[in-house]
Amino acid sequence: MYLWVQAGARSKVTGSFLPQAGPHDRGAEMTTAVLAGSTGQTGTPILTHLLAAPSISSVQAFTRKTLPHTSSTLTPLTASDPHAWPSLYPSNAQIFFSALATSRAIAEGFENQRKIDYDLNLALATKAKESGTKVYVLISAANANPHSYFGYPKMKGELEEAIKALNFEHTIFVRPGWIAGERQTTTENVLKRVKGLLGTVGGDRAVDFWAQTPEVIGRAAVKAGLEALEGKQGEKVRVLGGGEIIRLGKKEWKA
Repeated sequence: MYLWVQAGARSKVTGSFLPQAGPHDRGAEMTTAVLAGSTGQTGTPILTHLLAAPSISSVQAFTRKTLPHTSSTLTPLTASDPHAWPSLYPSNAQIFFSALATSRAIAEGFENQRKIDYDLNLALATKAKESGTKVYVLISAANANPHSYFGYPKMKGELEEAIKALNFEHTIFVRPGWIAGERQTTTENVLKRVKGLLGTVGGDRAVDFWAQTPEVIGRAAVKAGLEALEGKQGEKVRVLGGGEIIRLGKKEWKA
């Protein structure tokens, strides 16, 4: 349960006056966060850290199935057809995180993958902007480039350009290297073995150079997003590469 008391008023509990919130003290406000991709590889840790963040009073998460978390501050936005999700976007959210993505193999082709990774992401971002959301955070890709000759990085780069054109107060693109997770595809299993070899030879630094774990990526996304919401980010558009992800999600992270 949350007790709201106007800043500057006398507390009925202690009898003392509560501090007046300053003009940039956004942490004192009740903050609603929205998340897409909440059951995915990076979305799951993002959801965990949003629910644990003291400055977040409400988390609303798009989903097709039961979420892996239960919390009094969590509201599932459930629809079996993800293309209905934009119509469920809340009107009171200050920050939106998107970890929404699929693979070509799961989508059964690049065109179907694009319908999720580009079309649905852009539709949700557009609805977020129309609804007054101030900060947008996207889990993108290290090689995102709208001029690439290759389909996947070109799609990711085109999405970033389309998001920038929406003109949020603050936009953050998180560009991890290879995401060191547990997906069971042949390519990713090979990469996982290479990661293990690098870790054996060069330690954590060798791994961090080219791969980050979903946990570290999730932490970095949440930390960067909340910093922007609290007025601590000067840039209108911020890009987090591997080094920044490690710094925010590992070196500077405080549980």
